[in-house]
Amino acid sequence: MSVFVTRAVAENIPEDRGFLEYHEPTVIPLLTLISFFVLLGASEWLAGAVFKAGLIGHIIVGLIYGTPIGNILALEWQQTFVDLGGLTVRLDLLKKNFLLSVCAACVGILTPIGLCYLLMYLGYGYGAVETFIVGAALSATSLGTTFVVMSGANTGLDFVQTRVGIVLVSAALLDDISGLIMVSVIHQLGPIADNPSINIGWIIGRPIVASVALAALTPLICKFLFSPLFRRYLEPHLPRFKHASNMVLMTVVLSAFIAISSYAGASVLYGSFLAGAFLSGLPSTHSDGPFAVESREQGEAQPGKMPTFVHSFERYLHGAQTYVLQPLFFASIGFAIPFSKLWTGEAIWRGLVATVVMVIAKAAVGMCVPVGDLVGGGDRRGVLKRTWKPATFLGMAMVARGEIGLLIIQVGLNQTPFLSEEAFVTAAWAIILNTIVGPVSVGVLLGRQRRVIYDDEVWGVQAKETAGLGVGADTEEDRKKGWRVWADRGVFRGGR
Repeated sequence: MSVFVTRAVAENIPEDRGFLEYHEPTVIPLLTLISFFVLLGASEWLAGAVFKAGLIGHIIVGLIYGTPIGNILALEWQQTFVDLGGLTVRLDLLKKNFLLSVCAACVGILTPIGLCYLLMYLGYGYGAVETFIVGAALSATSLGTTFVVMSGANTGLDFVQTRVGIVLVSAALLDDISGLIMVSVIHQLGPIADNPSINIGWIIGRPIVASVALAALTPLICKFLFSPLFRRYLEPHLPRFKHASNMVLMTVVLSAFIAISSYAGASVLYGSFLAGAFLSGLPSTHSDGPFAVESREQGEAQPGKMPTFVHSFERYLHGAQTYVLQPLFFASIGFAIPFSKLWTGEAIWRGLVATVVMVIAKAAVGMCVPVGDLVGGGDRRGVLKRTWKPATFLGMAMVARGEIGLLIIQVGLNQTPFLSEEAFVTAAWAIILNTIVGPVSVGVLLGRQRRVIYDDEVWGVQAKETAGLGVGADTEEDRKKGWRVWADRGVFRGGR
């Protein structure tokens, strides 16, 4: 703690000394930082209980402690926290209902952008590029809020096991990936204004091509090159080192993907996401493999077994992410919101109209439920009456924009000349209110209809497949071969 709060002041230090002087922090900065972190935790709990979205509490604390309202934190601390901000994107399998999920994601991306052009380009008179930035921000979905909605907002029912839950998670994930690509595209728009002769097609197309290429090549290279090498030469030796080997691998892979993404022109956040996907594909899925464990305790204690990458992350990094980095990121968003300018008459009515339109735009994703029901052979008679509950759940759970939406408009405002402060304020209104309306609506729906949705024959809980960690995949012959089955998978065949 003392290392974190101690300041090294560089003023009036001769250059030839080669170091910064140590200064004991005074009591005011110490108490300010303590109250800041305490309120971050308390506000998350309060906002989670009221709005089902703890990030709103972090943003409000950022507004109060930052420049927009109270300016309580020193400016250098605010700048440091903005630099420390980061995002976490959870990776889940997209196999089940993949086509339907892609359709839902496309509706969730294209409908907000299209309605933004109708409302803001034709109605408000914003510029075409300016409207695109706002539309890109409002096409994002808060994946973290989606998981909160599916767990904390219900009474113990695991909606990830339902068909509509699988479609929701997959569509929200694809929207998140699209949002990360949009961040790269918008970041590249800045040089266009400074140099009109620059190749606009390449500036905009480079991050898109780089993102698509990385998404296509990462699973292929992992499956056919790195995964077989890992399983044959590294995996048998890793159980001796337990968490240490996982942390080294995670650091190396993350650093490599961040560097590759940055130099290729994609977002480093997108690179972080791909690093997680790459790591999840390395270990063997055979039940005799060292990573095939039921709990972290089994991986730590049982010889020949080891914790998974998720277990290592939870043990060493999850606490810092949950209680320090994640709150700081959302608080840093609050630092950058022009709070006083949110409350002009024009800003309020434009923001409220945009909020209503954007709720409708994302709620339209729910129409994929009755359409999917009909395509799957369901009876046309009474399809809307039969599917309105899971459809409403899917549509309203997609409404929350959250962190990526705010990130996109911040990049547009601070790193390009195209987004005006007026459009930024309108988008901020829509993003913040949508992030409140979505979870609250889903909470009300699940409070009354959770069991009906969960037990729905078509869209409710689905039987678990025997896929995954070798379950149902092992034959008697496989068991006799032992660990060589999983160690020699991939391009390497036969014994050693």
